[in-house]
Amino acid sequence: MDELPGSMGTSASLALRLGQTIFASASLLFMCLDVEFYSYTAFCYLVTVMGLVVPWSMTLVVVDAYSVFVKCLPRQPKIVIILILGDWVLSYLSLAAACSTASVTDVLLDAGASYCPAKLCSRYQLSAAMAFLSWFLSLASSLFNFWLLPSL
Repeated sequence: MDELPGSMGTSASLALRLGQTIFASASLLFMCLDVEFYSYTAFCYLVTVMGLVVPWSMTLVVVDAYSVFVKCLPRQPKIVIILILGDWVLSYLSLAAACSTASVTDVLLDAGASYCPAKLCSRYQLSAAMAFLSWFLSLASSLFNFWLLPSL
Protein backbone atom coordinates (compact mmCIF):
# COMPACT_ATOMS: atom_id res chain seq x y z
CA MET A 1 0.00 0.00 0.00
CA ASP A 2 3.04 2.18 -0.43
CA GLU A 3 1.97 3.59 -3.82
CA LEU A 4 -1.73 4.38 -3.45
CA PRO A 5 -2.95 6.22 -6.58
CA GLY A 6 -4.08 9.72 -5.70
CA SER A 7 -2.08 9.96 -2.49
CA MET A 8 0.62 12.55 -1.96
CA GLY A 9 3.62 12.20 -4.24
CA THR A 10 1.97 10.26 -7.08
CA SER A 11 1.19 11.33 -10.61
CA ALA A 12 -2.54 10.94 -9.89
CA SER A 13 -2.17 13.36 -6.99
CA LEU A 14 -0.39 15.77 -9.31
CA ALA A 15 -3.30 15.52 -11.76
CA LEU A 16 -5.84 16.07 -8.96
CA ARG A 17 -3.97 19.11 -7.66
CA LEU A 18 -3.48 20.54 -11.13
CA GLY A 19 -7.18 20.14 -11.89
CA GLN A 20 -8.09 21.69 -8.56
CA THR A 21 -5.85 24.68 -9.30
CA ILE A 22 -7.24 25.13 -12.80
CA PHE A 23 -10.88 24.93 -11.69
CA ALA A 24 -10.34 27.26 -8.71
CA SER A 25 -8.53 29.76 -10.93
CA ALA A 26 -11.30 29.54 -13.52
CA SER A 27 -13.93 30.11 -10.85
CA LEU A 28 -12.05 33.13 -9.61
CA LEU A 29 -11.60 34.43 -13.14
CA PHE A 30 -15.28 34.07 -14.09
CA MET A 31 -16.35 35.80 -10.90
CA CYS A 32 -13.85 38.63 -11.13
CA LEU A 33 -14.48 39.44 -14.80
CA ASP A 34 -17.31 41.62 -13.61
CA VAL A 35 -16.96 44.45 -11.16
CA GLU A 36 -20.38 43.89 -9.58
CA PHE A 37 -19.58 40.66 -7.73
CA TYR A 38 -18.95 42.54 -4.47
CA SER A 39 -22.64 43.50 -4.29
CA TYR A 40 -23.51 40.06 -2.87
CA THR A 41 -21.90 38.43 0.14
CA ALA A 42 -22.03 34.93 -1.36
CA PHE A 43 -19.97 36.08 -4.34
CA CYS A 44 -17.41 37.77 -2.09
CA TYR A 45 -17.21 34.57 -0.06
CA LEU A 46 -16.54 32.53 -3.21
CA VAL A 47 -13.77 34.92 -4.28
CA THR A 48 -12.21 34.73 -0.82
CA VAL A 49 -12.32 30.94 -0.63
CA MET A 50 -11.02 30.44 -4.17
CA GLY A 51 -8.31 32.96 -3.33
CA LEU A 52 -7.25 30.58 -0.54
CA VAL A 53 -7.59 27.41 -2.62
CA VAL A 54 -5.38 28.61 -5.48
CA PRO A 55 -2.14 29.13 -3.45
CA TRP A 56 -2.77 25.97 -1.40
CA SER A 57 -3.21 23.92 -4.56
CA MET A 58 -0.31 25.55 -6.37
CA THR A 59 2.02 24.79 -3.47
CA LEU A 60 0.94 21.16 -3.47
CA VAL A 61 1.29 20.98 -7.27
CA VAL A 62 4.93 21.99 -6.84
CA VAL A 63 5.45 19.41 -4.07
CA ASP A 64 3.80 16.65 -6.10
CA ALA A 65 5.70 17.58 -9.27
CA TYR A 66 8.97 17.48 -7.34
CA SER A 67 8.04 14.14 -5.84
CA VAL A 68 7.00 12.63 -9.17
CA PHE A 69 10.00 13.81 -11.16
CA VAL A 70 12.72 13.43 -8.52
CA LYS A 71 11.05 10.41 -6.85
CA CYS A 72 12.16 11.38 -3.40
CA LEU A 73 9.57 12.63 -0.94
CA PRO A 74 9.48 10.97 2.46
CA ARG A 75 5.92 10.55 3.66
CA GLN A 76 5.71 11.52 7.28
CA PRO A 77 2.46 11.12 9.24
CA LYS A 78 2.50 14.71 10.52
CA ILE A 79 2.81 16.15 7.01
CA VAL A 80 0.05 13.92 5.69
CA ILE A 81 -2.23 14.92 8.60
CA ILE A 82 -1.61 18.61 7.82
CA LEU A 83 -2.46 17.96 4.17
CA ILE A 84 -5.63 16.10 5.10
CA LEU A 85 -6.78 18.82 7.51
CA GLY A 86 -5.97 21.59 5.03
CA ASP A 87 -7.82 19.76 2.27
CA TRP A 88 -10.84 19.10 4.49
CA VAL A 89 -11.10 22.70 5.63
CA LEU A 90 -10.75 24.09 2.12
CA SER A 91 -13.06 21.41 0.78
CA TYR A 92 -15.86 22.37 3.16
CA LEU A 93 -15.30 26.06 2.52
CA SER A 94 -15.34 25.45 -1.25
CA LEU A 95 -18.55 23.47 -1.03
CA ALA A 96 -20.21 26.18 1.04
CA ALA A 97 -19.05 28.91 -1.33
CA ALA A 98 -20.16 27.00 -4.42
CA CYS A 99 -23.57 26.22 -2.95
CA SER A 100 -24.18 29.77 -1.79
CA THR A 101 -23.10 31.20 -5.14
CA ALA A 102 -25.30 28.77 -7.04
CA SER A 103 -28.32 29.52 -4.86
CA VAL A 104 -27.90 33.29 -5.04
CA THR A 105 -27.48 33.09 -8.81
CA ASP A 106 -30.66 31.01 -9.06
CA VAL A 107 -32.57 33.56 -6.98
CA LEU A 108 -31.22 36.39 -9.14
CA LEU A 109 -32.26 34.58 -12.30
CA ASP A 110 -35.77 34.08 -10.93
CA ALA A 111 -35.97 37.74 -9.94
CA GLY A 112 -35.56 38.86 -13.54
CA ALA A 113 -33.18 40.70 -15.80
CA SER A 114 -33.35 43.87 -13.76
CA TYR A 115 -31.28 42.28 -10.96
CA CYS A 116 -28.97 40.13 -13.07
CA PRO A 117 -28.58 40.33 -16.84
CA ALA A 118 -28.33 36.95 -18.59
CA LYS A 119 -24.66 37.38 -19.55
CA LEU A 120 -23.72 38.31 -16.00
CA CYS A 121 -25.67 35.47 -14.40
CA SER A 122 -24.16 32.95 -16.80
CA ARG A 123 -20.70 34.02 -15.57
CA TYR A 124 -21.83 33.50 -12.00
CA GLN A 125 -23.18 30.06 -12.89
CA LEU A 126 -19.90 29.12 -14.58
CA SER A 127 -18.00 30.32 -11.55
CA ALA A 128 -20.16 28.18 -9.25
CA ALA A 129 -19.72 25.15 -11.53
CA MET A 130 -15.94 25.55 -11.50
CA ALA A 131 -16.03 25.87 -7.71
CA PHE A 132 -17.99 22.62 -7.47
CA LEU A 133 -15.42 20.85 -9.66
CA SER A 134 -12.58 22.24 -7.56
CA TRP A 135 -14.38 21.06 -4.41
CA PHE A 136 -14.81 17.56 -5.83
CA LEU A 137 -11.10 17.23 -6.66
CA SER A 138 -10.11 18.60 -3.26
CA LEU A 139 -12.35 16.11 -1.51
CA ALA A 140 -10.98 13.24 -3.60
CA SER A 141 -7.42 14.22 -2.79
CA SER A 142 -8.10 14.43 0.94
CA LEU A 143 -9.82 11.04 0.92
CA PHE A 144 -6.90 9.40 -0.90
CA ASN A 145 -4.46 10.88 1.60
CA PHE A 146 -6.69 9.82 4.48
CA TRP A 147 -6.65 6.29 3.08
CA LEU A 148 -2.84 6.43 3.00
CA LEU A 149 -2.54 7.55 6.62
CA PRO A 150 -2.92 4.15 8.40
CA SER A 151 -0.09 2.62 6.33
CA LEU A 152 2.34 5.26 7.57
